[in-house]
This record gives sequence, C-alpha cells and structure tokens, in this order.
Amino acid sequence: MIPQSFITDLLNRVDIVDVVGRYVQLKKGGANFMGLCPFHNEKSPSFTVSPTKQFYHCFGCGAHGTSIGFLIEYSGMGFVDAVKDLAQNVGMVVPDADDKIPPLQRAQNQAQALALSDAMTRACDYYKAQLRTAPNAIEYLKRRGLTGEIAARYGMGYSPSGWDNLRSVFPDYDALALVESGLVIDKVDEEGNKVKRYDRFRERIMFPIRNVKGQVIGFGGRILDQGEPKYLNSPETPLFQKGLELYGLFEARQAIRDAGYVLVTEGYMDVVALAQLGFPQAVATLGTACTTTHVQKLLRQTDTVIFSFDGDKAGRRAARRALEACLPQVTDDKIIKFLFLPQEHDPDSFVRERGADAFAQEIHEAMPLSQFLLREVSAEHDLSEPEGRARVQFDAKPLLQSMAPSALRLQIVRGLASLTESSPAEIEGLFELAKPVAVARKAPPRQGRPQPVGLELQILRHVVAHPPLALELDESALLSFSHFGQESAERLVQLVAAAQALGQNGGFAALSQHLKLQGPDYDDIIAEIASEPESDFDSVKLWLAGAVRQIKMDALKQELNQLFSSGLTSDQVGIRYREITALQDQLLREAQAELTTR
Repeated sequence: MIPQSFITDLLNRVDIVDVVGRYVQLKKGGANFMGLCPFHNEKSPSFTVSPTKQFYHCFGCGAHGTSIGFLIEYSGMGFVDAVKDLAQNVGMVVPDADDKIPPLQRAQNQAQALALSDAMTRACDYYKAQLRTAPNAIEYLKRRGLTGEIAARYGMGYSPSGWDNLRSVFPDYDALALVESGLVIDKVDEEGNKVKRYDRFRERIMFPIRNVKGQVIGFGGRILDQGEPKYLNSPETPLFQKGLELYGLFEARQAIRDAGYVLVTEGYMDVVALAQLGFPQAVATLGTACTTTHVQKLLRQTDTVIFSFDGDKAGRRAARRALEACLPQVTDDKIIKFLFLPQEHDPDSFVRERGADAFAQEIHEAMPLSQFLLREVSAEHDLSEPEGRARVQFDAKPLLQSMAPSALRLQIVRGLASLTESSPAEIEGLFELAKPVAVARKAPPRQGRPQPVGLELQILRHVVAHPPLALELDESALLSFSHFGQESAERLVQLVAAAQALGQNGGFAALSQHLKLQGPDYDDIIAEIASEPESDFDSVKLWLAGAVRQIKMDALKQELNQLFSSGLTSDQVGIRYREITALQDQLLREAQAELTTR
C-alpha cells in the first residue's frame, strides 16, 4: 500500500502539463492548456489541462483526473505502475511495505534496468537506419504490401548479415548489458568459459516490442526468405516477459479507443498488415499463449476484446487458452468475442482477397464468449446420452468455477443446463459455484446516504477544491456539522479528516486522487470543480469561516427554542441559557471583527 503522503508529495512534484504533453499536443489558452481529447473523437479541442489545479478535464466526454489518472486511462497502466512511472521521472522512489530488497540492491536493479533500456533504444535506432539501406528488406516489405509510413509507425528495422554488427553501435561490445538484454549471445565451451560473442539477430526484419510507456523492451525478428526459426524473439530479460506484453499495444492505443474494440491476432505481421489495410486497432501475443495479464491490459484499454485465430487445430488450441485466460476477468460490462477465419486464411490474406468490409463484417459477427465456451465443452460429446451430458458438465465445471458471480455466468449456466437437461440451480449446486446466482435471494437494496444539498454541498465542494481549508476547522466546527443530520455530519467529518491528513501542501489533485480510490461518491463534485475556473483561496476561507459560524448560530438558536421544553430544572435551564447567549455573543463579535479586517 503506497502511503497517501507519498502520493501527495508526488503530485506536488510532477507537472500535469508535462505528463499530458507527452501524449497530447497542448496549446496555451488563458490560464489553462487546451488540446484534442485523447479519449474520444473530436475536431475542436475541448480537453483542458489546469496547471494550478494539476488536473485535466474534457468538456466533451467528461474524462477527468490527475497525472496518475491520466497514465492509467491513457496508457492502460495499473495504479502502482503509474505512480512508479511518475516517481521515476522526478527522482522519487516509491515506498513499499512488502519490499524486502535492500536499498543498495534496489539501486543496482534500477541502474541495470536503465542500462538495458538504453541498449535496446540504441539497437532499435541502428536497425531502423539499416532498413533504409537494405534493398532486399525493403523489397520484402513491399511484397507484403507494407508502406514506409507503416514501417515508421511501428519502428520496424533490419538486422544485416554478419556476426557482430552491433560492435559498431556499442564501443564496449563486451558490456554485460548486451547479453542481459538479449541483443547478443555468448558462446561457451564445455567448461563454461566464453569462447566468443555474436549478435542474436541477423538478416531479419526487426519488430521492436514496446511497453505501455513506449520504451523498447524486446525485439521480434522475421527471416526474409527460407530458414528456421521463421520468427525469433528476444529472450526473457528483466525488461521483457512474453506473458506480460502485447505487440503493438503502444501504437494501437488511440485506434482502439476510436474503434471501440481491440483485435488480438497471432503475430507481428498480422498487426502491421492489418494497420496497413485499415485496422490499426490490432495487437498480438508474443509467441506465447494469451495470459490473464494480457486480458487485464486489454480490458483497461477498451470494453470489447475480439480474438482472431486461424481455423486450424493450432488456432483452436490458442483460442481455448485465451478463453481460459479471459474467464477470471469477465464482467457484465465487458464483451469478449472469438473470430475464426477459414483455414486457408490469416487476417492479412483474408482482407486482401475479400476486402476490408468483409473482414469488418466477420469482426461484427464474431462468436461471443458464452457461445464459444458452450461449443468447446459440448462439441465432442454425445448429448443424447447421459454419459455425454455428464462429460459436458465435467468439462465445463473448472471453466465456470473460474468466473466471478455475474449475470453472464448465470446465462452460461442456463445454457449449459439446457444442453445437459438440468436446472440452473442444479448446475450451480453441483459445480459448487461461489455465490450462486440462480438460487440466491437478493437482499433488499440498502438506502444510500442522502445526496448533499445547500450549505453542506457548498462546504464539501470548497474543501475538495482547497484541502488546506480543512485545517481551519477545529473540533467545535466538526461538532456543529451534526446540525445537518448524522449521515451528512459523518460525510463531512470523513472528508475533513482526509483533507487534513494531506497537510498544508495538500492540493485538489491529491485529494481527488484519494477520493477516487475510495469510490465514486465524489466523482460529480470533482468533475464540476475541474470544469470551473479556480476559486480564490482567501475568499473561500472567509466564506467557510462565516458558514461555520452560521451553522453554529443556527444550532444555538434551535437549542434555545427547545430549552424550556427540554425537561431540565429551572436552575439548569438558567445556566444553559446564559451559556448559549454567551456563545452567540462570541460568534457575533467574531463576525464583526472579520468585517473590520477586510
């Protein structure tokens, strides 16, 4: 758990204009910066970035957030990765209570990662330069229908013939980073002594693999003519793990948002060929089965994921593994489909032979996950026999057990029950599904906390916009909030405590990031503040002091009106009456003193 104090300090150090400006072209417009929103299609800019609030807001689609939120939404990073990325850029080290690595070793790991990243970047630049002077490689790409524009967009290159071409790039060709990054291979003798070092990639079209930050972390190399292996990937390194990365995701992010879905294919060439043919929203797994991490990354980018596989046995096996990786991530607001092309086609050949419209129609008619699951478990069994139906249920059990309770799981259970002549409740009971949906009685919905209105809403808004205001509220002010009612008072006290915890340097960005992690209760207030000009702190501070005095005055007046019917003795009434009037006089004096100092 990253401490809130670190998040506050981080957001105070980074500049959201710099963070967003890496991905969006921004122009100064008054106090803010403007640009075209990266989260929806628009022709005139409605996306604003406020350097004073350290917040972005789109007036078109309503997207808003901090520097952390922007990286999460735009790059598909998780919260921790976004924090680490920002921290690295400003020289901060993210504290981790579970991190048992000694500081010296952590520093060594960071230095190693920087060395490997630098080596990969320099190699990528070299391969790109070599492609421009390699007629055979250029001719190959032209035969595949690729233009220079597509090659440039994906940073494609060429590794020429020769065993040690990278020696011209790296003066220290024996550097450890070269072998650790997978760029070179050390040949050793039987005693384990290094005999020679040589380049891993030779005479191959080079596909740089980027992470979500755009850094080159690995390569895929495609042989030009005949030879084995046809595709050669970088080995697993501290930068690159095949089961965690997707080729083309960095380049496809905006296209995925524009299209509303991502198309997952089987190889590098599928991705670049589809981009050439009008489908830039394609990505590929890196010569390995689809993993749960892959699915998580994809669902951060879009609500619709479509897997495209060849129709042969290998394609079907790959689709089954993708299905198994998807099931733990399935929710009712996400759509996952499977597209199977004819055996004689891959996506490239299909589009070239039948056209982009035909391929788009295939995508539209792709098989939903629920249908594919039921087909997978039932295709090879005789449903007319009890044994066949039992085997279908046996095969389906681990798949359904990996799903969280949801409406979609219930629909699949009902489909399976129909196939196997059972009831949904019988299936859920037999499969021991967590939190059965078909047989569970839903608890009556809880009455939500009343929405803030009037003076309470104004106080909430001002504290969210200017968290240091909370430091002005003492215990008596917090007690006065009971005038709004118990639930409203609890809401105000909780917000004030969160704002006070940020300290004097706490800002709107830090508090809104904290509130967002707690849930959606403050989303509307945050969006309103983000869309409005920044209010003057001193003016709001005076208003808040007056508002708290007014709340206290109203509470005292109400108590005074009820005092004589409170059941107290006459002496007790007299004592409390004098206390109330004294408090009222004190509040009036404070108000008059404030007026004279303005």
